[in-house]
Amino acid sequence: MDITIHSSFLPHDDADAALGFYRDTLGFEVRNDVGYDGMRWITVGPAGGSGTTIVLHPPAADPGITDDERRTIAEMMAKGTYGIITLATADLDGVFEQLQGRGAEVVQEPTDQPYGVRDCAFRDPAGNLIRINEVR
Repeated sequence: MDITIHSSFLPHDDADAALGFYRDTLGFEVRNDVGYDGMRWITVGPAGGSGTTIVLHPPAADPGITDDERRTIAEMMAKGTYGIITLATADLDGVFEQLQGRGAEVVQEPTDQPYGVRDCAFRDPAGNLIRINEVR
């Protein structure tokens, strides 16, 4: 079976801030930017043509979500416990220094984890946790 990851979704509560982080801080390319009914979906991905994308979306756009669920989502985003994605690089220290230098919010400096992974972590403007693993 040949299955790949095409896209993953992360919420945003400020499209311009999300765009600035993923495009300008992480260096991702914008593949799509669609507005509808006062909301905005932005598709980004690693520069250079990888087929994998992240869709930055308004978290409560689904009409099936209740007002209580919208409040819960907003509260979880504010705490940084709603969205998470793990990226990878061969140069963890170099990427960490670049992102820190560009003002990204550091959650964890590069660390050798007891479960065998070396990684670091940042938060995007919406509070999503961005972990970056070192590929060895």
